[in-house]
Amino acid sequence: MKRLLAFLSAIALLVYVNAQVPQTMSYQAVIRDNANELVTDHPVGMQISILQGSSTGTAIYSETHTSSTNENGLVTIEVGGGTPIAGLFEGIDWSSGPYFIKSEIDPSGGATYSIEGTSQIISVPYALYAKTAEISAESDGLRQQIKILEDNLISSGTYKLADIEDNQYDVVKIGNHVWMKENLKTTKYNDGTAIPNITDNTSWAALTTGAYCDYNNSPANSATYGRLYNWFTVDNNAATKEVSNGGKNVCPTGWHVPTDSEWTTLTDYLTNSGYGYEGSGSDIAKSLASTSGWNAAGSAGAVGNDQESNNSSGFTAVPGGDRLFDGVFIDIGDYCVLWSSTMYLTNGAYHRGIYYIYHSVYRLANDRKNGFSIRCLRDY
Repeated sequence: MKRLLAFLSAIALLVYVNAQVPQTMSYQAVIRDNANELVTDHPVGMQISILQGSSTGTAIYSETHTSSTNENGLVTIEVGGGTPIAGLFEGIDWSSGPYFIKSEIDPSGGATYSIEGTSQIISVPYALYAKTAEISAESDGLRQQIKILEDNLISSGTYKLADIEDNQYDVVKIGNHVWMKENLKTTKYNDGTAIPNITDNTSWAALTTGAYCDYNNSPANSATYGRLYNWFTVDNNAATKEVSNGGKNVCPTGWHVPTDSEWTTLTDYLTNSGYGYEGSGSDIAKSLASTSGWNAAGSAGAVGNDQESNNSSGFTAVPGGDRLFDGVFIDIGDYCVLWSSTMYLTNGAYHRGIYYIYHSVYRLANDRKNGFSIRCLRDY
């Protein structure tokens, strides 16, 4: 048999930490023979070890996998999801690095490992690192290191945010804050509690507790626009006079529904940073709106006009419409309406909106029974 060589790709991809989501780290290797040809559709056995301190450091965790290369010679495994032979993956203290990953490969699919390689884990385990911070003393220094790791991944475009159901979201940093650049899709609060899906108009109009729906009760719409939520789903602030969802958070852990003032911080930043339409100051709706999906508008500078020039901020607001307090669905293609967590008087709450024929972002307070979209904001 030809001697095989392994080219180990960058440790990468996605790490999600959640009480309901397994803690794993995606790892890939490309297998080539001694002629540098890809070895495709071939079984491989693998032993993966996490080394602490250096490339020759102590193995604090090891596991085995049996997998196979694909048509491109690529083998992909989930570190933390194999058969453990030493240590506990979930017990690794990622704050005590540096850490290195060592792979040993048997190209025949067995456990006679003839190929090995070691590389440093640099930025991948940010979420696992964050989990360590949650269960230890949450020092400001540790939080800052986590933030730096996350920001590096956000800048490189490799960060993915996962909610309780493992829906995955792209994010964008605007000014000093990090926002989801997609509307929320979850059907559960982040503790796993189900949010009721209310389809009947009369039942929707009678609600005083949290609920969600798909636009026109069609899940296909939620794939593009996210889901619609009444404000009672948002209300988790014990400082308010009534907490209608038991203090639960609809956003992923470490994220929250923005307050009215946090929305103002975003719009002020865009206004003062030259994102307005042709230098027009507060006319920043186009900088937030997605580049397609809006109904056409005739006036220059409107969101629905020249849509390809939209979204200079990267926020990617989509016109998912809304559900009125009486249960009627309206305005898909016309409006993007996004809740804040801030109440107004006894029956209202503030929101931000983008309308396809407007230049500016509007701020209004509306009945809390309405169903609007949600964007989550990182806590730090």
